Amino acid sequence: MNSNPYLPAVESLLFVSPQPITKADLKYCIENSLSVSLDPEIIEQAIDQITNRYLSDDFGIELKEIAGGYQFLSKPAHFQVVAEHIKMTNRKKLSKAAMESLAIVAYKQPISKSEIEQIRGVNSDHSVQKLMEKELIEIVGRSEGPGKPFLLGTSQRFMEYFGLKSLTDLPKLKDFTLADQEIGEPAPIEELSTLDLSALSTSSESSHE
Repeated sequence: MNSNPYLPAVESLLFVSPQPITKADLKYCIENSLSVSLDPEIIEQAIDQITNRYLSDDFGIELKEIAGGYQFLSKPAHFQVVAEHIKMTNRKKLSKAAMESLAIVAYKQPISKSEIEQIRGVNSDHSVQKLMEKELIEIVGRSEGPGKPFLLGTSQRFMEYFGLKSLTDLPKLKDFTLADQEIGEPAPIEELSTLDLSALSTSSESSHE
């Protein structure tokens, strides 16, 4: 048994926190969720115990003090393995629907989700959500139209992935054939021409009449 009954709770909070979490926040979460009052030394003791536990080579992670808080990090010895996983994850392909939605945002921004759906002719909730999760598009404002929906635009990460200095570097709008486009590694500008822009052709022609 643990000498500190709150150690598992502290460890759980450290595990799920996406950024360094402070001792004060650890104490606050436990006290409010369990309706208890804790001495700060209990949190410090738990942190010390967890830190010592993960010093063993049997574990691939360790608890480090960072920016005034604490966070689990992979150990330097496993950098290459972790880097390979990140590379693999980042290179997962976007679906055709997501690529089509991305192309629409790139060329028609700022644009609302309903306008994307009007161009594509189908519900785009899932593809827009995936693009947001990958930080390729972002909210850039609100429309002045009914309901004032959010307006979407491409992000800085989009620019980096496709090797663009500015949006003026986008290929001229025309019909393209779709090729599998991997997202994750910086891509040369030539690869941007593989975006499926066919859904934009009719809309673009009508908007320039």
